Amino acid sequence: MNSRRSFLKSLAGVSAGVIGLNSFGAVNALAQSSGYKALVCIFLAGGNDGHNTVIPITPSENTAYKAIRGGLSLPDQNTPILNVTTPGGTPYALNGGLLAIHPLWGQKKLAVVANVGMLVQPTTRAQYLASSVPVPANLFSHSDQIQQMQSGMPSSSGGTGWAGRAADAVQSLNGASTFPPSISANGPALFSVGNIVQAASLIPGIGLTLSGMSAWPETAAAARKNALQQILTLDSGLSVIQAANKVRQDALALDQMLSSTGTGQAFSTQFPGTTIGNQMKQIAQIIALRGQMGLSRQVFFCSLGGFDTHGAQSWAHWDLLKRVADAMSAFYNATAEMGVADQVTAFTESDFGRTLEPNGPGTDHGWGNHYWVMGGAVKGGDLYGSYPPMALGGANDSGNRGAMIPTTSLDQYGATLAKWFGVPDAALTSVFPNLGNFALKDLGFLG
Repeated sequence: MNSRRSFLKSLAGVSAGVIGLNSFGAVNALAQSSGYKALVCIFLAGGNDGHNTVIPITPSENTAYKAIRGGLSLPDQNTPILNVTTPGGTPYALNGGLLAIHPLWGQKKLAVVANVGMLVQPTTRAQYLASSVPVPANLFSHSDQIQQMQSGMPSSSGGTGWAGRAADAVQSLNGASTFPPSISANGPALFSVGNIVQAASLIPGIGLTLSGMSAWPETAAAARKNALQQILTLDSGLSVIQAANKVRQDALALDQMLSSTGTGQAFSTQFPGTTIGNQMKQIAQIIALRGQMGLSRQVFFCSLGGFDTHGAQSWAHWDLLKRVADAMSAFYNATAEMGVADQVTAFTESDFGRTLEPNGPGTDHGWGNHYWVMGGAVKGGDLYGSYPPMALGGANDSGNRGAMIPTTSLDQYGATLAKWFGVPDAALTSVFPNLGNFALKDLGFLG
């Protein structure tokens, strides 16, 4: 996916390597930190089908949706739908896989942001077809769009992620803490890498406690550890080896920091034992240590793959969304248990959306997508942005299959999150370089 140069940038930027928190133990329940805030990105890798995630229910749009989607339209024999209504009375439905977080809509803790995607500037169908405005490089390419959605850069990765740059902008709020404020629970992620802040890459269940370091007498064990340290600090002059050694050093340092924390009381909230459930549980465990680590701002990344649904989409898509929703519901309950539900905002991203017109039992790569945001600070129970009309070749279609041109940019979506996080208005354009091209800088879904 990445060139050698991009790989080296990412490896050097992710300054703490893959660590499991087996030694972390149970959660330390701490008193609420009044100044604390965290952003948690759930990345739906492969390109989630937004059209079957948030479904129009107004009669004319629903009729058009069913006519275009045919046998892939919802509800079907595998997937029910969950009705929701905006404050203005517009009805929509959520995919039945989101059942676990559906109640949060009524509690005003869950919102949808419609037709979001990577843009350079506002773009119309006529402008796109005439190639009269700049557009993101290599649209509809998984590898390019994953990097762009995580970096916030429409033409290249830039070597840093937008969350890492947001953490850079508020680093002073974390004082003298040496614990990494930017953490991926799914291995190295560009999203987490900043220019300044230390980032960490974790994988639940995989430990990095050194093996083979015990020996008798103790002087022999000390000699082994000293020899390893000499290897890790040796200047070989080779960039790849130096980067790998730096990752290992930082990983060992972070593992020691986590191992030295207290255990305390475990969550009463039960997390699902899925890949995404384990990642979100680990994030909750780290949030529980915010007081001991001296942190008031943290950003997190987790991810679930499988959303490249070219075939057999119906049941598979429901199952993927169910795994995400079950993990998100448990995570929200854990933040409420810790007393920080109003201070932690979780949100989704994906490579891109998918085409409104199916390719039989699946869908093809699209562009704009519908995302959802969850947390106590969310002005929920509402849909933000502009839901595109269900029309092939219509005003929002980039072609004739319903690959919708975004009406809300990633810059606007991310800037709304970053502003709530504490990034000053003057610094938002350093996090999102193209934000100035869009009139609305704050979409209003966070209070």
